Amino acid sequence: MDIHEYQAKELLSKFGVPIPRGGLAYSPEQATYRANEIGGGKWAVKAQIHSGARGKAGGIKLCRTDHELWEAADTLLGKRLVTVQTGAQGKIVSRLYIEEATDIDREFYLSFVMDRAAERIVVVASAAGGMDIEEISHNEPDSILRVAVDPAVGMQAFQAREIAFGLGMEPDLVQRLERIILGAYRAFRDLDATLVEINPLVITKDRNIIALDAKMSFDENALFRRPQISELRDKSQEDPRETYASDRGLSYVGLEGDIGCVVNGAGLAMATLDMIKISGGEPANFLDIGGGASPERVQKAFRAVLKDKNVKALLVNVFAGINRCDWVAKGVVEAIKDLDIKLPVVVRLAGTNVEEGRKILEQSNLPIITAETLGDAAIKAVNAAKDGSKAAA
Repeated sequence: MDIHEYQAKELLSKFGVPIPRGGLAYSPEQATYRANEIGGGKWAVKAQIHSGARGKAGGIKLCRTDHELWEAADTLLGKRLVTVQTGAQGKIVSRLYIEEATDIDREFYLSFVMDRAAERIVVVASAAGGMDIEEISHNEPDSILRVAVDPAVGMQAFQAREIAFGLGMEPDLVQRLERIILGAYRAFRDLDATLVEINPLVITKDRNIIALDAKMSFDENALFRRPQISELRDKSQEDPRETYASDRGLSYVGLEGDIGCVVNGAGLAMATLDMIKISGGEPANFLDIGGGASPERVQKAFRAVLKDKNVKALLVNVFAGINRCDWVAKGVVEAIKDLDIKLPVVVRLAGTNVEEGRKILEQSNLPIITAETLGDAAIKAVNAAKDGSKAAA
């Protein structure tokens, strides 16, 4: 689960990470009011969406007067901001963060990520922070510092000091940066985060160190014990297909193809996506209905897949172990009838009670396309989607 910049900053500040003064605004009037509260003569108006690279996309504007603040807020609110991370569809800006402008001397990059292969939290840092960190990582990988944290003892002060010295920090600032690094690590650990990114972490001209931007992501499987984090969720920034599915206990990831997939088991779902690609098609989603799929759960899965208006054919691929093919078949038949599905539906069943399942499909008198193997099912689904595209044209 991702959260907004202002939320990440508020969390990090509780762990001792310094942040600029700022306030939230939902209208141009509020934006000017927040700026007056903050004081000073220069402010940053920052669009709050779940995406990086907002500056390059015009989502951050520097202002010196109330008029400029009003114009900036009026321009950004309600705008669909398209960045390199959002894709062409972009994300709607519904709130702004008004922040005091900072006189920057130097910028750094600092992040904490979970290295699942090494089973370690890894600290990643660079003396070249800011918007172009991705290019620096690609072009100058040796300039990136990486430090793995032993989970048995946690991050140690000497590791934080090593990072500070590796970034070329002056001696009088090393201790301050050490506290920031250790504080950000504690935030990562104590809040079940999967990412803490401060980019840029800046040294100001008056020799302070401040987190100018921040991003945090969290392990959704741990939210049951972090209610204060789950309350920060902004569903308007999420893929509505994924939100609908997750709220109903389904494992769903939206893709950009036109063949909707309903599969049991993550491994079989991945194999189904691969087979669709091999057969010349494009999957519209990854969806795992789980091991104990009742007819009701199958119907929920169909509803989730049909939320995507690009879907032109449905492929149901079930290898029943804990599941039963007759349950799945009943769910498919009920879904087609109740949801009045006009799209072609391809069903491949195998495993427990497969003969009973196939009989239910045959006796339904519905135009269901059946298949014996995954390869056969993928080819039939691809052809059905292509035929649907031609008919629509």
